[in-house]
Amino acid sequence: MRFLRAALFIAPLAVSVQVDRRGRQTYDGYKVFRVVPDRDTTEIEAQLGSLSAIELSCNHGHGDTQHFDVAVPPESLDAFNAFNYVAEMMSEDLGADIALEGELQPFPGLEESVPSTNAKAAAAAALPSFSWFSAYHPYADHLTFLKSLQAAFPSNSELITAGTSFEGRTIQGIHLWGSGGKDSKPAIYYHGNVHAREWITSMTVEYITYQLINNYSNDTAIKSVLDNYDFYILPIVNPDGFLYTQTSTRLWRKNRQTRSGTSSVGTDINRNWPYKWDGAGSSTSPGSGHYRGVAPGDTPENTGIRTFGDKLGAGKGIKLYIDWHSYGQYILTPYGYSCSAKAPNQSKQDTLAKNTGAAIAKIHGTQFTTGQTCSTLYATAGGSNDYFTDVTVAELAWAIELRDTGRYGFVLPADQIIAASEESWAGQKYLWANF
Repeated sequence: MRFLRAALFIAPLAVSVQVDRRGRQTYDGYKVFRVVPDRDTTEIEAQLGSLSAIELSCNHGHGDTQHFDVAVPPESLDAFNAFNYVAEMMSEDLGADIALEGELQPFPGLEESVPSTNAKAAAAAALPSFSWFSAYHPYADHLTFLKSLQAAFPSNSELITAGTSFEGRTIQGIHLWGSGGKDSKPAIYYHGNVHAREWITSMTVEYITYQLINNYSNDTAIKSVLDNYDFYILPIVNPDGFLYTQTSTRLWRKNRQTRSGTSSVGTDINRNWPYKWDGAGSSTSPGSGHYRGVAPGDTPENTGIRTFGDKLGAGKGIKLYIDWHSYGQYILTPYGYSCSAKAPNQSKQDTLAKNTGAAIAKIHGTQFTTGQTCSTLYATAGGSNDYFTDVTVAELAWAIELRDTGRYGFVLPADQIIAASEESWAGQKYLWANF
């Protein structure tokens, strides 16, 4: 999700940052409010900036009531109340909500393997333990998980890379294929955690990968999709920012790129795509959470995942591209740069999105709003699904915003990982069978 205009972030800090014994910022006593504007939004943004409020999410009112979700530090609560906003409290204590995510857990090992008389199956290692999906995990353990997935599907998978991050970390993923052999079919390209704080995205993408491997030999629908499409899956494409959320600042969004001439750190990788880069929906201020960079495509992370995607597009083509995000519960089709532009197959995309949302709702009742990015949620410039629609030319190019609608937001409790992943899996199965 995007941030507010730069005014919110360039105001001087009014409160000191508190850290725990491990040097991580704490949010104890922060309250989260949903503010519905009853006055000029620029005025509200400046006021919130003076309180050192942390902007979490916003909706520009296209498909729902316009609102800002903000976390207010305890020292600023009296001043916040004095502004007399139309506001709903979403969380009494953000620090307590973060505690519900639980401690980061190490890689749990492998499932117990069952002896097989099939030589091909016997050569494969067991899958990682399903208990992986009961907790969040350190970045290094995600890499171990990927290696273990590949070892469990050795004849039909390989580890892949898509460039390196600003701090030099390899952007790692996995490629799956079916009976036709690798690189022989059109691509399905997924990536998660382009925004560092959206932890549920990498867990959900990993769950989908797990289930593809686990069900290839016993579910004809899954065998069919893998036999007809090559999957290229990058669970964490912002490794520097992701690691920073685990070791320092839980609500960090951008990458960790430094630039000359400013002390501000980070660029929004998803406002950096070199297509419609300088329009509404991004910022020129380095302090903004949706800072677009100095030039189109000038972040190493964007360069890596873009070059990888362009190669897929120039090869067998891309059937489906999904950029996974949280939060809000949206399935967003092109375009973000314009509320009036339509993709050539817009009707097909919007119908598939609506029906994918219905398939998701059948699992746990979770309702997703579907529609074009700009007209449904907000304008975006330099966004991924616009680039993949018009430049790489994927047939379907979506952004999906996972759970929830604001109660926990980016800090979804660990006990919701499996439910969020189950419903996403159901949505993808519907999509694969009908696109």
